[in-house]
Amino acid sequence: MTARPVNPWAALGALCLGFFMILLDTTIVSIAIPAMLRDLHAELNAVVWVTSVYLLTYAVPMLFTSRLGDRFGPKRVFLAGLVVFTASSLWCALSGNVEMLITARGVQGLGAALLTPQTLTFITHLFPPAKRGTAMGAWGGVAALATITGPLLGGVLVQHFGWEWIFYVNVPIGVIAIGLSLALVPDLQPKHSRSFDVPGILLSGAGLFCVVYGVQNGQQYDWGTVFGGITVFEIIAAGVLLLVGFVVWQHFNRKEPLLPLAVFGNRNFSAGTATAITVGFTLTGMFLPVVIYLQTVLGLSPTAAGLLTAPMSLMSGVVAPFVGRASDRIDGKYLVMGGLFVLALGLGLISWQARADTSPATLIPALVVCGFGIGCIFSPMSNLTMATVPRELTGTASGIFNTARQIGGVLGSAAVGVLLQARISTSIATEATTAAARLPEPYQTPFAEGIARAAASSGEFGASGGPGPIPGLPADLAAQAGRLAETAVHNGLTDAARVTLLLPIAVLALGVCSAALLRRITPLAQKPSAANRPESASTN
Repeated sequence: MTARPVNPWAALGALCLGFFMILLDTTIVSIAIPAMLRDLHAELNAVVWVTSVYLLTYAVPMLFTSRLGDRFGPKRVFLAGLVVFTASSLWCALSGNVEMLITARGVQGLGAALLTPQTLTFITHLFPPAKRGTAMGAWGGVAALATITGPLLGGVLVQHFGWEWIFYVNVPIGVIAIGLSLALVPDLQPKHSRSFDVPGILLSGAGLFCVVYGVQNGQQYDWGTVFGGITVFEIIAAGVLLLVGFVVWQHFNRKEPLLPLAVFGNRNFSAGTATAITVGFTLTGMFLPVVIYLQTVLGLSPTAAGLLTAPMSLMSGVVAPFVGRASDRIDGKYLVMGGLFVLALGLGLISWQARADTSPATLIPALVVCGFGIGCIFSPMSNLTMATVPRELTGTASGIFNTARQIGGVLGSAAVGVLLQARISTSIATEATTAAARLPEPYQTPFAEGIARAAASSGEFGASGGPGPIPGLPADLAAQAGRLAETAVHNGLTDAARVTLLLPIAVLALGVCSAALLRRITPLAQKPSAANRPESASTN
């Protein structure tokens, strides 16, 4: 077949549409959590799994799916991921219970895992080094915009159509992305004969699952026995041992290990990958406490809560392309470090301002600060991480880099979810004890215990904004007790959200340290070799 010219920017646009869709789904669920708690009659831990299972099945297979792109061609694997993701989105929308939704989200994550590593592979092949920063800027802008646009779009869809529509909306977008990819994306054929590291796949998958399952469900089982005498900590320990075994196997596997340890000898790749973990942790974890606070405490509708975050999305989308271009001219590590610091500053401002009676509008400046920070991170971080990776390892390195970011997201979702549930129980119980002192003494203990029992389930407050009637109270005290209970719940949820936000702030501090290890890359303004010119690619 005669080769025909390829427009690299048109191809990147088609790729970014699919990439936008899958990243959107990492955060769009957060805004729908209260509606899911109510409509699916589920507890908070179960609904958190709707996010975590997606991130888990997204992250775990990505090392393997990056090899698929090397073997069968990135376009074909990208299209397969789009098909799986679009079909499973329809399945999610049609789910009638939380168990079915969790299963469908798991399949959706597999589609995302097929798709994601191929995007960075295409950027490396389509753009010469001197123009790669600008291309990474566009890619990073899409990544940042998608990650924080989720709450806005999700809020509109949940309030006016129902939570199912956060998944229905993927279907037409997915169909369009498939059509554009078929028409505009070149069918690159690296023709690398890759073997598949089955033991590595099994060890890494089982290890990550055990760690995440143990961390996320520890609060539910009171950090004790889960089943058959096996405790939460034993499950986490087993996961850690499996991951250690995975690393050891990668060292001794002389064929084609799933995780080539030699690539970590590249300082920029190692530092950039570590930084990506902290970014994934923060961007996934920050939304859960914020959404619970905005909707349950401040009483915002899903649409209003989404609109409140719109300036953050806008600022991030505006900043990212400029930062991408700037990273070709100045030392990108300072852009990454500055972005991480500014994002931490924004989250700190939100935590400081959050009160049960805070006006939502006063949070907008802090959200804009967060958006500016996010816009400064993705482009230079990706460019510096991937710029010096040998071309023959591009697919593998892309898989590792994206896997790291998603593993950070998995850990962020699980850890923040656990901390939030623990703080909800503790803070509401404390506030209930304080509020009970305003009731006659015979009713203080039943009042405080009733609220504490409700707080232990966590889910009730996402669904209704407060506990049910407190047993044992006479009718003439019911109104007063109701007001006291609402105040206790709102104050407790606010305190829980504020404390929980400190965790991603601390993780961002670690990200600043890892980003400081990045070295400046000065791309040469040279023409790509004949073998690497976009025009030499062919489409089928």
